Amino acid sequence: MKFVALPMFLAVSSLACVPAVAADVAAGKAKAEEYCVDCHGDDGKGDDESPDITAGKLSTKEFVVAMQEYQSGKRTKDAKMAKAAKKLSADDVANVAAYYATLK
Repeated sequence: MKFVALPMFLAVSSLACVPAVAADVAAGKAKAEEYCVDCHGDDGKGDDESPDITAGKLSTKEFVVAMQEYQSGKRTKDAKMAKAAKKLSADDVANVAAYYATLK
């Protein structure tokens, strides 16, 4: 058992050394300008009808989860938001989240 555990440990621990692929903020800004600014504004702060989605109000994780819930149909309250979210790929969502994370 000792001989199996060491190689498994080394294989798993080496995964921690692999850097995550960084999101593309510029690509996120471009998608935000295409899909998000009409409701959330150029600064992401929204208005009376659309929430603030900047880093000051929404974490990147919360943003991604919300988008995934709109895409899956779990969130259905806002049809316009669901329609926009479904047009975005997983990479697009990560990029847009990264972009809004730069705004406060």
